[in-house]
Amino acid sequence: MPEWMQLLQWGDDGWGDEMVRGMLMTLAVACAAFLLGIVIGMFGAALKLSRYILVRFIGETYTTLIRGVPDLLIIYLLFFGGSMAVMAVARVFGYDEYIELDAFAIGTIALGTISGAYATEVIRGAVLSVPKGQIEAAKACGMSRFLLFRRIMVPQVARYALPGLGNVWQLTLKDTSLISVVGLVEIMRQASVASGSTQKPFTFYLTAGILYLVLTAFSNKGFGLAEIWANRGVRRA
Repeated sequence: MPEWMQLLQWGDDGWGDEMVRGMLMTLAVACAAFLLGIVIGMFGAALKLSRYILVRFIGETYTTLIRGVPDLLIIYLLFFGGSMAVMAVARVFGYDEYIELDAFAIGTIALGTISGAYATEVIRGAVLSVPKGQIEAAKACGMSRFLLFRRIMVPQVARYALPGLGNVWQLTLKDTSLISVVGLVEIMRQASVASGSTQKPFTFYLTAGILYLVLTAFSNKGFGLAEIWANRGVRRA
């Protein structure tokens, strides 16, 4: 059996199962962060589309700051800043021991905050792409604001936003490699541990690259099918 197959075999003698568990952790934190980013993106888009200058300023500040600062720095700030904030609150109640935040929660919040900034722009652009004539026609038919939102805005915004959100998902998925710095054992962290233990870095980093490609390939397929479903019945020019 070739050496690389021995290194990647399943069980106590290889690292195959550990690498797969790292892939599942990558997928879990990416999904959680992406969903959080969508929620943040919807609120961010609402802020940036507000008629009030101060509210628009808050939304603009959020997207400008997050997109202008390196992702790794945001992760560090949330990890260490979050720990300091929790410890400060704990001291108020008389607890002076060191408190370390959960790596999965911090990774999700950090990546969700980052992807939320990009999702904000995607959703804002999708809202602005909805033809005003459809909105005016809905109002002319006597639709309430809720009915207009549910039947006109949501389907149209989802259709326009899907391609951009697919890109945000890919960005979030690849950014999961950065949260290895907080100790979460995802693909990159597991590859680093395995390569350090076996002194075979090429084998494990190449495996990590293949696992990321598998995830992104299936993701592309999924978003492609979603776009076909969302565009059903739409006449192409």
